[in-house]
Amino acid sequence: MSVRRATPILNVSDVRASIAWFGQLGWKPRFVWDESHGAGEPGFAGIGSGSAEIFLCRDAQGSRESRPSRYPFDGATGGVWMSWFLDNAEDVDAMHARALELGLDVTMAPTDEPWGVREFHLRDPNGHTFRVGAATSE
Repeated sequence: MSVRRATPILNVSDVRASIAWFGQLGWKPRFVWDESHGAGEPGFAGIGSGSAEIFLCRDAQGSRESRPSRYPFDGATGGVWMSWFLDNAEDVDAMHARALELGLDVTMAPTDEPWGVREFHLRDPNGHTFRVGAATSE
C-alpha cells in the first residue's frame, strides 16, 4: 500500500475570506461546498496551486486555538504549520516581496537555513503558518 496524495485541512473562520487571502498568492479555488443549504456561507472548499491542494473547513476540522509556543519565532498560534516548496530561491524572494506588498503577516524574513533551504514564514488570519521555501542547492 502507498499513499497517493495527502491534502491538509485548515480550520478557518470564513471560507470565502480564506479563498481571497490565498488567491492573493496565486492559489485558485477548485471547489466550494455550501453546507448551509442556501444560507450563503460555504462550509468547505478546496484551493490549489500547481499540483498542491489545501482544503478549507469553516469552524470544524482542525485547530485554531492559541497556545503557548515552544518556538521563539512562532508567536502564540495554535494553527497548522505547513511547508510550501517553490521551484527556486528567487521564487521565495518574489513571494516574500508580494506578501510584504500586500501587507500580509510575514513572521520571518527570507533566510538561508543550514539544511539547504531558503525560506520565509507567513501567517494567515486564522493563525496558520506557512514556511515558504526552496532548495538552495541541487
